[in-house]
Amino acid sequence: MPNLTDLSTIRDLCARYDFALSKGFGQNFIINPGICPRIAEAAGIGPGWGVLEIGPGIGVLTEQLCRRADRVVSIEVDKRLPALLAETMAGFDNFKLVLEDVLKVDLKALLAEEFGNKPVAVCANLPYYITSPILMRLLEEKLPIRNITVMVQREAAQRLCAAPGTREAGAISYAVAYYAEPRQLFTVQPGSFYPAPKVTSAVIRLDVRSRPPIDLPAGQEPAYFALIRAAFSQRRKTAANAIANGLHLPKGKVLEAMAAVGLDPRTRPEQLDLSAYGALLRALAGIDNQVPGVLH
Repeated sequence: MPNLTDLSTIRDLCARYDFALSKGFGQNFIINPGICPRIAEAAGIGPGWGVLEIGPGIGVLTEQLCRRADRVVSIEVDKRLPALLAETMAGFDNFKLVLEDVLKVDLKALLAEEFGNKPVAVCANLPYYITSPILMRLLEEKLPIRNITVMVQREAAQRLCAAPGTREAGAISYAVAYYAEPRQLFTVQPGSFYPAPKVTSAVIRLDVRSRPPIDLPAGQEPAYFALIRAAFSQRRKTAANAIANGLHLPKGKVLEAMAAVGLDPRTRPEQLDLSAYGALLRALAGIDNQVPGVLH
């Protein structure tokens, strides 16, 4: 098994397979030998588990996952990598490569076919430019996965793990907290990668909830998150102003709904927690039929 964190090994592999790192795919290979074992351990996987990996690169994290789990399926969009991975992962018969775009492949069907009833974790060193779309797809589709352990840009990690109702939170924080229990694990310095990025990274773990922390009327999740996105679209304004502007509602209607659930009209978007936005959605549904997706 080649040492996939050794620069000379990486350069030799890239030269033999005529592979050049792509900025378009956000490729930065991990060369710190201590990082991938820590990520794999943090995922809590072991015998009997299946792992879905996103973007295996040359297989440095994949190797650690295969050493722990029963089966590892890696989704890769770069058509130049299969031949290289066939060499680096030749020693593992529990590895499968799927050459697809993770944002387009039928994940529910893939997980059912590859893992059956096994507990499943997602593990990845995510390209920074596409972190949020990937995570939200994994969470919104309510896939049969137990947890998601990923390395992302540190600033993104802080926002993803920020508690709703705090200054650091944004709309994405609320979505993550609705579907999962997030926590930051450790940071990774730029020198741990080849080539070194300009930013510090962080590893986070999202433990997927078996049920949301608040109850919404059936089919109202889209309306709920539309309300939160509207509030944070102008976070320097009061929640009432931002929601009225974002959802094209009369401000008086929004203020009436806020008063009905006991919210201060001067409240800022980040001062409301998940329950407060749920109560506000219900109040708006009772006052105005213009809120997208609200049942009456």
